[in-house]
Formats: sequence, C-alpha cells, structure tokens
Amino acid sequence: MPELPEIETICRGLRGRLPGRKIVAVQVFDRRLRSPVSQDFSSQLLHRVIVRVERRGKYILIFLEEDKVWLSHLGMSGKLICVKADRHRVKHDHIVAGLSDGYEVRYHDPRRFGLSLVVSHSELEGLPQLHDLGMDPLDQRFGGGYLHTAARNSKRRIRDLLIDQRVIAGVGNIYANEILFRAGIRPTRRAWQIARSKLESIARETPLLLREAIRWCGTSFSDYRDAEDRFGEFQNHLRVYDREGEPCRVCGAQIRRVPVGNRSAFYCPKCQR
Repeated sequence: MPELPEIETICRGLRGRLPGRKIVAVQVFDRRLRSPVSQDFSSQLLHRVIVRVERRGKYILIFLEEDKVWLSHLGMSGKLICVKADRHRVKHDHIVAGLSDGYEVRYHDPRRFGLSLVVSHSELEGLPQLHDLGMDPLDQRFGGGYLHTAARNSKRRIRDLLIDQRVIAGVGNIYANEILFRAGIRPTRRAWQIARSKLESIARETPLLLREAIRWCGTSFSDYRDAEDRFGEFQNHLRVYDREGEPCRVCGAQIRRVPVGNRSAFYCPKCQR
C-alpha cells in the first residue's frame, strides 16, 4: 500500500500540473471500489477548475472551484497519474478526468481497494476517513512527547502503534520497520515498556526517514508509480523491510522476519534491541 512518501510524491507531481486546469470530461469505467463511486461523481467534477492539491495522511485531496474536493485513497494497488490524453489507456483505468491542457488524470486500481469521492469543503473535516486521523509525522508538533503520550498506556507492539492511522497519519508497515531499525528498537517491543528516550529517538527518525524516502520519490515494489507513472527508488535503500536472510547493511547479521498481527515485521537481531 502506498504510504506517506509515495502519496506526498504523487501530490507534489500533481501540484506542478493540475492547478489552473479545468476538468472538461469525466469517464467512470468501473464504480466498484471500496466504496462504490457515486452516480453523480462525474457531474460534480465536470467544468470545475482545479485550485490546489493537498495530502492528509494517505489521502490525496484535489480542491476545486465552487466548494468541491476530489478525495482519493489508493488502497493496496492504486495509482493516480497525470498523462497526455493520447496515451493508450489500460485495463483497470477506472476513472479518467480530461483536462483543458490535453492531459488526463487517471485513477488506476487493479484490486479496487481504493476510494474516490467528491465532497464539499464543509463536509471534508467530518468525513470518517479524515476525522480520526492522527498527527502528520511531518508536522512540526510531532515529537517524543506526542509519541510518549500515545505509547504509555498502549500494550500493543511498537510496530503496530506506529502504523495506527489514528496515532500517526501516513506511516505504514514499510516505513515503520525502517524507522524502528534506525532507532535501534525491535518491532515486537511493547510500546508502554519503551523508555521515553527511545520514543524520542523514534520521533526524531520518523520525519528524517520519510523525507529521505520522498527525495527518492517513494518505494516501488510492484504497483506504486508517481504522478507521471514513474517508479520510485527508495526500495534500493531499505535496510530491513523485505530483506529476510540478507545481511544487515550496518553489522552484517542476517535480517529476520517475524509475524506481527497480520503483517510481517523485519529487524536486525544485533542492531535492534
């Protein structure tokens, strides 16, 4: 699933292309997403000018004139790309919005776990998808104190706390594993048992790692692409995630994998305690 660095990379690409363009055509080829695309989806987008693009956690928000917001979540396999209209369309291009400059915004989602809807500004903050989001880890207010408050009464494993969108908006399994490696903490440690100094280390490493991943345009394993349908490169810089049995880039010990909940966690047995 695309996480904060991937979504931020997409948003930055869209910001350079979309503002000031008018949506002149909308086609919905398949409404069967996580929540079905509404029957009036096309009419709510059509003939509106795009004002700006924002990110909230893992959500992409395209603000339009006349009090409308196009909100998208890419689910497990989604893409939101902006390409020339004469480019060949492919299977699973479920939504295509034509722009006044000869480009198209295409929502592509083979597994259809994503979300695409249009709401008014006044409805935005009340949406269940956004209402309970935790703090953005790139927010200047994010720090050790915030994480300590979240962890001190939690009996969950620290990896599970970090990927809880109600605690930290945008971090998923890939980056939680990488953050914990850099902080020297095993993903299976119980959150409430971790010293405040260690939680402060996690809080320091979190934005540093995420910004590094953004500089490399995110992590591409299979489905993720940026706004121009290009691969990210941070997969070449991962230190533990999906590297079971490979040597640690720091100490040489073999990276281990352990099931945590319904996902795998990866760690170095020497570097992480």
